[in-house]
Amino acid sequence: MKRSSKLREAVLAYLFLLPSIVILGMFVFWPVGFSFVLSFFKWDFRNMKNPYFTGFNNYVEIFRFDYPPKYSFIFTVLNTFFHLAVASAIVLLILNFIRKKKSVVSVLANFLIIFVYVMLNVFDLENPILSFFVASVSWSWLLYDLKKTKVKNSWAWFILFLLVFVLVELHSSLPGVVNFLLDAKDKNLFLKALTNTLYYVVLSVPSQIFISLVIALLLNSNVKLRVFFRTAYFIPFVTSVVAISLVWKWIFNDEFGLLNYILSFFNVEPISWLKDERWTIPTIAIVSVWKTVGYDAVIFLAGLQNIDRSYYEAAEVDGANSFQKFFYITWPLLSPTTFFLLIVSLIGAFKVFAEVYILYDGLPGPYNNSGMTLVYYVFDLFYRQQRMGIASAAAYILFAIILIFTFVQYRFGRRAVEYVS
Repeated sequence: MKRSSKLREAVLAYLFLLPSIVILGMFVFWPVGFSFVLSFFKWDFRNMKNPYFTGFNNYVEIFRFDYPPKYSFIFTVLNTFFHLAVASAIVLLILNFIRKKKSVVSVLANFLIIFVYVMLNVFDLENPILSFFVASVSWSWLLYDLKKTKVKNSWAWFILFLLVFVLVELHSSLPGVVNFLLDAKDKNLFLKALTNTLYYVVLSVPSQIFISLVIALLLNSNVKLRVFFRTAYFIPFVTSVVAISLVWKWIFNDEFGLLNYILSFFNVEPISWLKDERWTIPTIAIVSVWKTVGYDAVIFLAGLQNIDRSYYEAAEVDGANSFQKFFYITWPLLSPTTFFLLIVSLIGAFKVFAEVYILYDGLPGPYNNSGMTLVYYVFDLFYRQQRMGIASAAAYILFAIILIFTFVQYRFGRRAVEYVS
């Protein structure tokens, strides 16, 4: 009797969900599945009526170089693996010196990893076998050391690790993934789009989170016209991207633009925001941050208002100042909100397209594909070149990149999240 009752309830529930399932199937699931199948077919304007199966040729075509890069991909991966170990060793070494109880073995082992790295750079020993051996030994120790190390304020240490890793990559004679991308971006259009997109993500996501947090903290205080400012910051988020980009296109005008007019008061020479290759990605990042910062600020504001006032009252009794209250109460208890916004912002940043299209009149930047992003790359292949098969393959590579970044962020970020029940 109970089983038949549960069966009837399940059937009834699925009947109510059926219209939504049908609509999602027609407009979401079917296109996603069909595009995945399409990525293995040669389907362009020449083969519109008779696409034929090509296997992984579309994926291989995306990574084909106009002429070979300076370093091999495998050698680059090995050195990047070693650079990650060096960056970890530097951070762990700093952590050991900050702590009251120092582990002598950990200090010596991490110092040895850094010393080997310095010697390899001094003597320019570019040997893949040597890099693999050193990286393997380094990570064997680091994995053991990381298991024993309990890190507080994981976000701060992770940011420090990323900064150290980038510095190691850029200042090393051993080619890493950063130098590989900088060298290969002019030899492969997809890697150019990937490099530009990563540059955009690095510029926009941290700026967006930081500015929105500052705005939320101000709105959470007893400021006058708080409702007005909250609405004013949120309006850009619900405004059309096209309208916002057109307004900013006028603001960025190098002759009559408002931004250069304001900079002139500080004796700054006019900047060719929309004509100079160097400013293409920063220009796009400024527009995107301005549009989305209001949404993030509202989410942060909701997180701030959910923090129990009793924590602050107890801190005031203990004599804590404003900075101590922020770093030991506000910031830890905002970690779930920050974690959510980081994931959402990262995914959104990888999908940037409309700002590029409007600011540069349908072109990927002023020249030299300086504004070519991953989504624009897919759009160009599909809409302009009519190469639907390879465009589908590029879309799934983009999906894989976003999935990897999201997984890494979720895997390591959730350890720093503090949930209060």
